[in-house]
Amino acid sequence: MIVFGFTLALMAIAAGLAFAAWRRSPALLTDGFSDARTQFIHLLPRLAIGVLGSGFLAHLLPKETILAWFGPNSGLMGTALASVAGALTPGGPVVGYAIGAAALKAGADLAQVMAYVTAWSLFTINRMISWEIPSMPARIVLLRVVVSLPFPFLAAWVTLLVR
Repeated sequence: MIVFGFTLALMAIAAGLAFAAWRRSPALLTDGFSDARTQFIHLLPRLAIGVLGSGFLAHLLPKETILAWFGPNSGLMGTALASVAGALTPGGPVVGYAIGAAALKAGADLAQVMAYVTAWSLFTINRMISWEIPSMPARIVLLRVVVSLPFPFLAAWVTLLVR
């Protein structure tokens, strides 16, 4: 039900933006639809591959290993391993969220998956090497990483409290 509500809200926002574009200029609305079509065609295969990969990955992951390393009894070590795995996972949301969903299906605890996704969002190594360090002084990147280190553990802890 929540997903349906968010979907309706996003549809309303998109409709409002389309209306605003049309009011400014019908040509702007046409250009917007053209850009949206291009992005949709570009993203659809990646999304399909991610969903299919997640489904297969969930069945290929060894359940005993996932339970031992990331299961409900993995504790602080499971959170740390999930955080490192998140930092080492390359790719965008299709990859990161697909791996998180597959781990849940294979028996990983929600707290460890929250730590994984949080670390993936904050610390992806390839993004730091490709984008952050070339764009900003390394000292700033290091400071951002150090300040962000507690967040995967905090996310796991809050997950344990609220479920």
